[in-house]
Amino acid sequence: DTLWDLAIAEVEKRENSDDDGKHVDVLEKSILFMGNKNGGKTTIILRCLERYVSSLGILWKRMFPNKETLLQPKDVAHFWELGGGTSLLELIRIPITSNNIRSFSVVLVLDLSKPNEIWTTMEKLLQVTRNHVNKILTKLEKTNPEVATEIKQRMRNNLQRDHPDYELVDPFPIPLVIIGSKYDIFHEFDSEMRKIISKTLRFVSHYYGASLVFTNKSEALLLKARALINHLAFGYDRSKAVSVDHSKPLFIPAGLDSLSQIGPPPASDSDIGKMRANTPLELWKKVFEKTFPPKSFCDLQDTKDPAQDLQYAEYEVDVMRAQKNQ
Repeated sequence: DTLWDLAIAEVEKRENSDDDGKHVDVLEKSILFMGNKNGGKTTIILRCLERYVSSLGILWKRMFPNKETLLQPKDVAHFWELGGGTSLLELIRIPITSNNIRSFSVVLVLDLSKPNEIWTTMEKLLQVTRNHVNKILTKLEKTNPEVATEIKQRMRNNLQRDHPDYELVDPFPIPLVIIGSKYDIFHEFDSEMRKIISKTLRFVSHYYGASLVFTNKSEALLLKARALINHLAFGYDRSKAVSVDHSKPLFIPAGLDSLSQIGPPPASDSDIGKMRANTPLELWKKVFEKTFPPKSFCDLQDTKDPAQDLQYAEYEVDVMRAQKNQ
């Protein structure tokens, strides 16, 4: 028998046997990592998983529990990564489904060393994700309204009802963590540039009911990012520590910031008066892009795929690629 045969047999045995209620309760969570291309998503995931290097052993124990593990519930977290920056947006719908929407979270990794790409990347990825999640919630409202209501209310609960900004924010429909990566490079920027980027990301995070953390490859900063990810993946207690000093790495769990602490957009009153914006988010976007003009959409696209270039046509290889893509 193969390992899978043994696993299937063991699961069927446990499901059909009367074990006096000694059942291992498995709680599954899913997290989608997305963000700038080459922004550090994979590094963050791998560093977070270092603590769970024994996960195969845990899986084996779950499949073949002994007396010591029978009564110990095990949590499972599925980590997804969307590569390619904003070039593969349509793939977002694959991991997020109506079956797992209650336990799904998003981690948006933004490359602080590329401020001219931050807003465009953030806007495109969050907009497509939000639209997809809202479609799922609309269907759930018809088939399972209790679950849809629970999901919406859960995000509202990130902010206490007596918080002065309760009616001014627009929470993301599922838990969201925003990670500013490559802080070591960002720290070398001009102080005014750092302040604009930091204040803007604070506003966006607070507006969406998200947590915000700046990190790099140092263990101390990665521990803070890992703490927020552990909260999403395994329900660990969320840190109440807050760091809002723009001269230091930011760390702000969801619901612990405020518009009064963030302050107005970093622009003069005359400049703000000239900007036509329908929402606070749109105003912050205009102020941010005045300092950091976004790269054109073409600039953000990946280099043209040589596999689609006729000058590199190679029949046998192209046929195999077509089969693989299909």
